[in-house]
Amino acid sequence: MSTIFHKNISANQKISYRHDVKDKKNVCVKVIELLKKSRSAGRQSKEAAPEETNQCVFVDFVRVAGVILRPGGMPNEIGVDQVVFQRRIQQQLQKSPRYPGIIQEFITALESYMENTDRFRNCLLPCVPQSSNGDSSLLRMLLGIEMLQVRFSAMTSKRKLTSDGGVSIPRIIINQLKWLDRVVDAKDLASKLMELVSVAPVEVQRDIITSLPEILEDSQHNDTARELNSLLQEKTQLTVPILDALSSLNLASSLLTEVRGAVMATLAAVQLEDLPVVVKFILHSVSASDAYEVRVLKSASAAAAGSSQDSISLILDCIKSAVRFQKTISEAWLKVMDLLVLLILHSTNANQSRRGAERVLKVKVRNGLIQEALLQRTFRDYAQVMRGYFPSTLALAQSLVRSPDPCMVPFGGHMYRHAFTAFDSYCHQEVVGSLVTHVCSGVGGEVDVALELLCGLVNEKPSEMAMYAVFVKGILDYMDNLTPQQIRRLFHLLSRLAFGQKQGSHIQDDMHIVIRKQLSSTVPKYKRIGIIGAVMIVGSMGAFSIFFSSLKSVTDLHLCLFFPLQVTALLELVKSSSESSPEAAALYYDELANLILSSALDPQVQVYEDQGGIAINLMPLLAKDIQNKGEQRVSSLCLSPFFRLLRLCVEKRHQGDLEEIDGLLGCPLILTNMDVVEKVESLSKAEREFLCTLLFHTINWFREVVNAFCTQKDTDMKMRVLTRLQNITYLQTLLERALAGTPGYVPPIANFDGDGTDGIVPNSTVPVIKIKKGDSQAEEATEKEKEIRPGVSLASYRPFFRELDMEVLSVLQCGLLSRSLLDSELHTKVREEVLLGPAELVLLLEDMLRKLEFSLTAAPAKRAPFLKSVGFSHLQQRSSKDIASYCVQLMPALCSHLENCHNHFQIMLSENNGVVDGPATDVEEHQLMSSAYQLLLQVLNTTFRQKSLLKKALGVFAGRLKEGGAELTLEQLFDLFFHLSLRRPDLFIFLVLASLARRFLNQDWVTASGEKERGTKFNEALHTLLSIYLDHVDDILKAVEEIAAEGIPELLNASKDESSASWPTLSRQTFLVFYKVLMAELEKAAQSEKLLTWNLAVRDFHILVNLVKVFDSRPVLNVCLKYGRLFLESFLKLGMPLLDYSFKRHKEDVQSLLKTFQLSTRQLHHMCGHSKMHQDTSLTNHVPALKKSLELFVYRVKAMLTLNNCQEAFWLGNLKNRNLKGEEILSQRSQEDDDDEEEEEEEEEQQQQPERSPPPQEQSEDEVIAISSKR
Repeated sequence: MSTIFHKNISANQKISYRHDVKDKKNVCVKVIELLKKSRSAGRQSKEAAPEETNQCVFVDFVRVAGVILRPGGMPNEIGVDQVVFQRRIQQQLQKSPRYPGIIQEFITALESYMENTDRFRNCLLPCVPQSSNGDSSLLRMLLGIEMLQVRFSAMTSKRKLTSDGGVSIPRIIINQLKWLDRVVDAKDLASKLMELVSVAPVEVQRDIITSLPEILEDSQHNDTARELNSLLQEKTQLTVPILDALSSLNLASSLLTEVRGAVMATLAAVQLEDLPVVVKFILHSVSASDAYEVRVLKSASAAAAGSSQDSISLILDCIKSAVRFQKTISEAWLKVMDLLVLLILHSTNANQSRRGAERVLKVKVRNGLIQEALLQRTFRDYAQVMRGYFPSTLALAQSLVRSPDPCMVPFGGHMYRHAFTAFDSYCHQEVVGSLVTHVCSGVGGEVDVALELLCGLVNEKPSEMAMYAVFVKGILDYMDNLTPQQIRRLFHLLSRLAFGQKQGSHIQDDMHIVIRKQLSSTVPKYKRIGIIGAVMIVGSMGAFSIFFSSLKSVTDLHLCLFFPLQVTALLELVKSSSESSPEAAALYYDELANLILSSALDPQVQVYEDQGGIAINLMPLLAKDIQNKGEQRVSSLCLSPFFRLLRLCVEKRHQGDLEEIDGLLGCPLILTNMDVVEKVESLSKAEREFLCTLLFHTINWFREVVNAFCTQKDTDMKMRVLTRLQNITYLQTLLERALAGTPGYVPPIANFDGDGTDGIVPNSTVPVIKIKKGDSQAEEATEKEKEIRPGVSLASYRPFFRELDMEVLSVLQCGLLSRSLLDSELHTKVREEVLLGPAELVLLLEDMLRKLEFSLTAAPAKRAPFLKSVGFSHLQQRSSKDIASYCVQLMPALCSHLENCHNHFQIMLSENNGVVDGPATDVEEHQLMSSAYQLLLQVLNTTFRQKSLLKKALGVFAGRLKEGGAELTLEQLFDLFFHLSLRRPDLFIFLVLASLARRFLNQDWVTASGEKERGTKFNEALHTLLSIYLDHVDDILKAVEEIAAEGIPELLNASKDESSASWPTLSRQTFLVFYKVLMAELEKAAQSEKLLTWNLAVRDFHILVNLVKVFDSRPVLNVCLKYGRLFLESFLKLGMPLLDYSFKRHKEDVQSLLKTFQLSTRQLHHMCGHSKMHQDTSLTNHVPALKKSLELFVYRVKAMLTLNNCQEAFWLGNLKNRNLKGEEILSQRSQEDDDDEEEEEEEEEQQQQPERSPPPQEQSEDEVIAISSKR
């Protein structure tokens, strides 16, 4: 500190002062010296009292001014207001004859008075009674007098003060400096304060630093902040007071950025208890442009994991406050993916923050950036913190579970599960209540996930879930909206609660009442619920019977003996209730089969089920049904379900060995002569339906046989399984022909344990092509197609086939199988070989693709209510993870089949000189191999789309590489990456794609029967190919003109079935596809600011719009109106500003462009009139917006001419309403004056003559107006 403040100034020393600001020294130098003296341990105050003469001036002046000085520990008294006191002191000093020397005498007297410690403390403490202006002490009131401020340094230069009686004297002295009305030399004060900070004890340093914002003026904030910034990097123990002070200082933006950077650099060394203040400062000081710097806080928060939960809560509270009150922070945190911060954002009251938090969370979950592992770690390590945001956690979980995106639903379920596991009983109740609400909503995806979660919680936390069994039991009132699979899960859940806990007897009674009520119902739907519920109860009781038998208590042994009796009685009840209905009996068998497959039953129960060995007599029963077509016919419904039940019982008891029933694999079926299928049209309706029913039952029997024996290892059984697959494919071809001749036929129910198929009437015929009356050629073509068509597709009949188990796909791994047939002397007579053929391969691949799409990619919320779930009831017993793992095991077999298909077509190309469908091609085999090739690619694509499968699947591919090839490939890949980094191959790839797409477009596409391809799928493929071609061609406008001006005119004089010579895929049937793509791509290509581009685009647009005169069907007009308006809007937005700028320099080009475009707009106007005349709603919906754009175009052209001083060249006339052919619409002539349908359109003649040219005569739409313009 400067030596000037260490000088001892005697009482008699005379100093001349001028009464202006220039002579005033430091505002509070004396007070600073007081702080210096507080550093020492303190010494006893002087016993000798100061001389009376030294104190007389001070005491008299103060008494006259209104303050009475009290001795000892009594506070001083003030009788006047603070301002009055200060004015009286100043007047006494100024009116004194010894002025200005009296000032030094007054200071010396004050110093002498405060030599006593008690008096000094009284001068620092508030006077009584307190004034209205606050708790002002005597010293503070004297500091308010400017002429005395600079003299306080000498007064305390020789004193050493410390805390007294628990009162912090330094802190009281600092408080005197706060919020002074007048500070004379603020710069010097700031300098002295910072010097004092550098040498004072830590406690005093904290007091001074936190008081700086209240002491300093704004002009000193930046300098002080720089010194505090340096001090922060040296002394981390002062982090909290320094940041508190910096938060209150008014700093320049550049300095604030510098300080914030320094603070963020010290985050690693900050103590956890100081971190909330650091977070608060960073968030409050960050700007919108620098908000992304808060990413660093993630690492700091992560480093503090496992420490004090209270400190973490304080940190989050700081972030919450910043998010709530600072929009920039909220927006920046939305970009930083941290789960805790998302909960904070969601917990704020702002709807935008809630929606933003949900949106970001969904995006990150969909992209796999936030996974279940992170969620689990968050709940485990920060359970106390997460508990404070439980409402937000619950709301986010609800939102995710209700999402139609299948990626979101599992994550929402994880949030529910972890919230239940980590939180208290209140949260348990809220979680269970929310899950029950999801179940009762009836939405398929929500119900599935909620039931699965409830089942999982019952397994993990049975005692906790037992407390909320009453909530779960309420779902029984909403079973009407549940599917059979969901009803299974519900009864499994309730059974676990009822029989797994000893206090669940009341739930048992309620469940038995519901089951008996449903079984006694005559409505099939409710009887089905009763059967499913009863079997699930049987499964739970049987499982718990085994569990209790392992315990030793008397009660548990009693339950062990009691459960089998209850199970037997319940099964007898179900059996008696379903005897009258074959459908109910078949469902009963299927449910028992599923129970045996998925559960562990008591051996007594298994013996009870195994008493039905009559299933071995299946064939005589089937033959009897064929002969007697009366009341016994429907009994064949039970054949396949009963065999499945029998097979699973045998498989369960013999650990997978089916030797006892292996005769059923090859036993013959007594059927009718299948030659009757060729003349099915000659049969009666009853005979045709009976034939179809027989084929359905036979195919379903074979499918169950394949399900049963597909896992057997014996070669002979494998060959018989392949034979049965061949039988299935053969019978399916016969069934297609039979169904084609039996319209309106409803097949027998096959999947009783799945969603109901009642009321489903499959479409047994190919959709009929709509033709106009009098169109004889189309009628002849349709009749010809009917003659050639061999049958119908079985895709719509899939619900009526028995489901193939997942294990059937293991047949894909079978190669060439062979066996030796022996004669009577046990010599090899002949060697039989069986191979998986193309038809069987297609059958298995179709089934595999459907299973993958259903379990891995299909969104539950988007599925049809029941139809799409039929045939997947066995698959639903498995988890998606198990299905995915099984598919990876089949990957080598799929790769082998893919290579075989590839080799097949390579051989075919070499044999047919590069033609795939040459004359020597077997059409049926070619079609099957093509289908297999496509299905293999689809299966692999579906598999690779699953991130959980990608690594394993790629590992299988890598394992098929040749040994030693990987090392070479690695070196070559680095070379390839290096060269690719030097250039962009996009243009080359685009040209190759365009060339390839054009080759496909220039090829005739025919079916296996030689007919030209047509239909919805062909049109979709054509749309995609044409879009790819136009998107990647080097000059899209030229390509559009080539098709519109060359390809389409070739159709004008061609017959209906002929195609364009230059574009074979372009015909009258596919014109709409071409026209739609051309209009859409032209509108996208016109997004330019070049005059040449707009010239070409307007010319192409004119060609396309004029095509509606010839191709005037409603879909074509719809496309033209829609994309015509879009093109016009693009022209107004981008083209007209370009014409404004280019008119003077390229007047001729602009005039030509506008005249060409005017012809197109006139045709659009005629289309509007045509739409109104025909009152076609699909067309008139486009008219208002299009007319608005046409009017805007008129005024926009006028504005362009006015801008270029050519407004004389503009004139406006009435355009008559005409139809598409240019004929005037007479019905509207009388309304021309007052009907809004009249369109005002300009004939924009851009001429530069000063005189206005007369309007030309009305012209037809085919005439092009050409008026010369002179400059």
